[in-house]
Amino acid sequence: METKRLTDTPADLQKAAKLLRSGELVAIPTETVYGLAANALDGGAVRRIFAAKGRPQDNPLIVHIADMEELPPLVAEVPELAEKLAKAYWPGPLTMIFRKSARIPDEVSAGLSTVAVRMPFHPLARAVIRAAGVPLAAPSANLSGSPSPTTAAHVLADMAGRIPAVLDGGMSAVGVESTVVDVTGPVPCLLRPGGITPAMLAAVAGGVSVNPAVTSPLPKGAAAASPGMKYKHYAPKAHVVLIRGTPAAYAAFVNSRRNDPVTAMCFDGEEGNLRVPYITYGRRDDPAEQAHRVFDALRRLDDIGAGTVYCACPSEEGMGLAVYNRLLRAAAFEVIDVDG
Repeated sequence: METKRLTDTPADLQKAAKLLRSGELVAIPTETVYGLAANALDGGAVRRIFAAKGRPQDNPLIVHIADMEELPPLVAEVPELAEKLAKAYWPGPLTMIFRKSARIPDEVSAGLSTVAVRMPFHPLARAVIRAAGVPLAAPSANLSGSPSPTTAAHVLADMAGRIPAVLDGGMSAVGVESTVVDVTGPVPCLLRPGGITPAMLAAVAGGVSVNPAVTSPLPKGAAAASPGMKYKHYAPKAHVVLIRGTPAAYAAFVNSRRNDPVTAMCFDGEEGNLRVPYITYGRRDDPAEQAHRVFDALRRLDDIGAGTVYCACPSEEGMGLAVYNRLLRAAAFEVIDVDG
């Protein structure tokens, strides 16, 4: 199968929409990462997502909509809490988990009684949803477990020959997947951090709880209520280890391993103290930039053939929590504290 690279022209938009209506897959741009989209109301089409990605079928998907009126048919109810959050942050990088309606196939919800829904900010994403005329189920458009794609080139690196088309909308602005919150209770529960931070959620909802799986492995046998919770995710072929410590302590630790084939993944401006090959992923004090660049950096590690990678640990505050969450899973929760 040849994977066609489509652009934002009206003709190509209609080609993408036709493929989606016919039950095929199209990778689409969003402001978070590229998604591998299929008709969310067609269980057979959704199964093609799992086959193309090699994704475990007990990992639920997110349904993408273009307008608020598309939400009620997909869910059992729209709580007042969800209405407040949607008014504040939709369209945008926020996914909300609702009790699902009978229209949602089990393939989308992984057999759960809930469904995750979001309205992307990227204009091309909303345009293709409207053109297709159906909500789109769309996990990240990469092979399962590998770093998520933030460019069409990343998609093609993983998906060429596996899907009919990718719609090129440029580099993703946010760079990490959406924030996921459960809104079925009185207080939003954060299941996956992203561009909408806990403080932003609390500012609207009056409070927020954080699921322990945001920073810890999901207990063995527990069901994943959200994408990005259960399995090792976002990982390059390289062996990634997170190093928590000051810039000086990090550099001393990495340099002490310089006789081994190691690579550093560090913050911009701190590479001058290193005696090993390195890749940077943003300034230490700029978690939004880190989020924008982290997946590209993880992919570049494989491009240069890195073996063991010592990655400088980001902050766990604000947007930094999203970057930390992704790197924790890329490192399979292997963290070394070097501050003594």
